[in-house]
Amino acid sequence: MTAGAASVKTDPEPVRDPHTDHLLTPDNCAVVLIDYQEGQYATVGSASREEIDLGAVTLAKLARAYEIPTVLSTVAVGMGVNRTTVPEIADELPGVAEIDRTGVNSWEDADFRAAVEATGRKKMVMAGLWTEVCLAFPALDMLREGYEIYPVVDAVGGVSPVTHRTAIERMTQAGAQPITSLALGCELMRNWARPDADLYRVIINDYFARKRAIGEKTDTLFR
Repeated sequence: MTAGAASVKTDPEPVRDPHTDHLLTPDNCAVVLIDYQEGQYATVGSASREEIDLGAVTLAKLARAYEIPTVLSTVAVGMGVNRTTVPEIADELPGVAEIDRTGVNSWEDADFRAAVEATGRKKMVMAGLWTEVCLAFPALDMLREGYEIYPVVDAVGGVSPVTHRTAIERMTQAGAQPITSLALGCELMRNWARPDADLYRVIINDYFARKRAIGEKTDTLFR
């Protein structure tokens, strides 16, 4: 090898223990999606529905591809007030049953708590509409209960930009660790030379295809 030439690397680095890793792995986290319903989308003002779905659908795809335990919740469907989870999200999570509630704070619902506890995980990757209520309230409660909370900030939205930002700040100050959907994918995948890296390649290619479509529609590649 000539002086200064870089060695060619094609083998992945050793895999850290996926259960004790301080970073997120498919084996140490669970995904929680709360209130992705038509009525919630209709009142979000911090981002467009397309922008939210870019992250939220990516999150759902990651949960399915990496077989991560997933909790899906709705509010007021049984009361006849709201409709079920929008198909963009639900179709990515076949076999995941919805947990309907009457309250705005999902952690106060016994069935929701039981579903979270049944995952056996303490790292919770969470997203919900609105950021300041349906995501923030259970996140704050779960932090108090000893869970590690990772809000997926590009998959959520609030009534306004200020309510969304304030909710992220509130959760962060309480100990939550904000993350984005693509960053989560990289954290789960970790190494391009691993045999399962194609799981993420498919998802990231879909993400950028949808992002380009949004950019063409709005004449800008947003934030």
